[in-house]
Amino acid sequence: MRSVALKVGNLAKQTGVSVRTLHYYDEIGLLSPSARTETGYRLYAEDDIIRLQQIASLRQIGFSLEEIRECLNQSNVSVLHVIQLHMARLREQIELSHKLLKRLEAITLTVNSAAAVAVEDLIQTIEAICMLEKYYTPEQLETLKQRRNLLGEERIHQGQANWQELIEQVRTEMVNGTDPASDLVQALA
Repeated sequence: MRSVALKVGNLAKQTGVSVRTLHYYDEIGLLSPSARTETGYRLYAEDDIIRLQQIASLRQIGFSLEEIRECLNQSNVSVLHVIQLHMARLREQIELSHKLLKRLEAITLTVNSAAAVAVEDLIQTIEAICMLEKYYTPEQLETLKQRRNLLGEERIHQGQANWQELIEQVRTEMVNGTDPASDLVQALA
């Protein structure tokens, strides 16, 4: 790896980690830059970037910042070990996503055949969704919360109502035997 000395803004831009987060990591002693310019700008070197990658991986896995600090302060935790942990967690998430996808596809087939969806299928789907939610990082959950706040409860409820209305319209057309290629069904799709 070549010699690197990135200012905080450049590091943030290149990694997607916000400047605010990098400042916070420095403030709590989780990731302090190797150097500073004469004017006080933080400069991040190769080792700092390696540590940031480990922090990002451990956050993705679900570690708290305190757990990350403890983990990274142990001399027996290598970059390779953190990457292997992250890969194992991603494999679990992929498997859970595939299970959820299969359940949603099965429900779609049931709905398309105008049959009632079994409660057990819905319960298993909700379970799969909840399992995936356990793997959201706090940052991802915060982003979702901000989007919810931006939209507002009224628009969210309206969206849910619109979705339910759309499903009912699709079911009605299925029961009526409307051709899926018809303009009406295509518009619903």
